[in-house]
Amino acid sequence: MSGSQKRKNTASPAKYAIAAAVALLAGFGTVYWLSTPSDNRSAPPDRGERTPAPATGAANAGSSPLKGLNTGAMAAFVVRPQPADVPAFAFEGAGGVKQTASDLKGKVVLLNIWATWCVPCREEMPQLNTLQSELGGSDFEVVAINIDKGGPDKAKAFLAETGASDLTPYFDPTGKLFAQLKAVGMPTTLLLNADGQEMGRLVGPADWASPEAKAIIEAALGAARNGTP
Repeated sequence: MSGSQKRKNTASPAKYAIAAAVALLAGFGTVYWLSTPSDNRSAPPDRGERTPAPATGAANAGSSPLKGLNTGAMAAFVVRPQPADVPAFAFEGAGGVKQTASDLKGKVVLLNIWATWCVPCREEMPQLNTLQSELGGSDFEVVAINIDKGGPDKAKAFLAETGASDLTPYFDPTGKLFAQLKAVGMPTTLLLNADGQEMGRLVGPADWASPEAKAIIEAALGAARNGTP
């Protein structure tokens, strides 16, 4: 997290209680801040307080190949004990080409949900770009999907401004992805195995160019090569 001063959170306590309850029911103990991606005319607070997590991902990692790797810069990454199916979802690639969750199968994917009005998204985008440039290829891709409703040009400009030239622009003009993947904060990042199943997720910004992040990706790639979930 950067050292910039946090803005006063204007969301009601009831909203945060609901968001935290949803996160806990979904199996994720970390909530960064509540957002309202369905209406970009009124941006949510840039930051909020992280609610205490009742248990770390490492404590419930089971037999996951990622067990014990959520440390340091990845301490907030919640490892699933077993890979979990994700709901069907659709998005768009360059030129408005329609794609679905099935198109992501066959390689490990770091699926990042972001918006141009999200200050933490701006902070982590260069790190996601570094991760893609160093580890990206036929077996791994950072798939950063923008959920703005203002069209792709604004998102493309954002990627250019942040130096994310190695990230392919992806978009969700419907704004449904946030709810479909049970995201409770912005940004939210899911790690999917080659079968398109969720291995874990992280709510909030993170240093995706860190050694800890790369260790998690390498472990997921090793599991895919060995044919383990």
